[in-house]
Amino acid sequence: MKAVVQRVAAAEVSVAQQKVAAIGRGMLVLAGIAADDQEGEISQLAKKIAGLRIFEDGEGKMNLDLGQIQGQVLAVPQFTLLGDVRRGRRPDFTRAAGPESGRKGFELFCRELEACGVSVKTGVFQAHMQVMLVNDGPVTILLDSKEFKNE
Repeated sequence: MKAVVQRVAAAEVSVAQQKVAAIGRGMLVLAGIAADDQEGEISQLAKKIAGLRIFEDGEGKMNLDLGQIQGQVLAVPQFTLLGDVRRGRRPDFTRAAGPESGRKGFELFCRELEACGVSVKTGVFQAHMQVMLVNDGPVTILLDSKEFKNE
């Protein structure tokens, strides 16, 4: 699983010009599920994201996590994060999970975030979405479940 985490002051997602989800302060998480992702990897990445200390404390240092600021997550499924452009100019998406396993992986990811006490809103799986955000910082973190050992 790959994820792009952006610290936001606000974010929203729309489908066909209709807003389907919006959050205030928190994180926008673009989440891509790989074909070979295991449940444990997805769960571990969700826990890692929930605990990321990327919010500023009273001294302006990034010491606080989502729970400490009572922030929310807007999770947006994005298989294109698994695009491979090492050869040619057109991305190859064979590493991305198929629709059924991708949906299950994304839903598991959101459930695991909620199990960590995080309020989660989501985009629409397999929909063409418009995502708007106010990036706070900017702070953007790239995560890949394959790069983490069990913590």
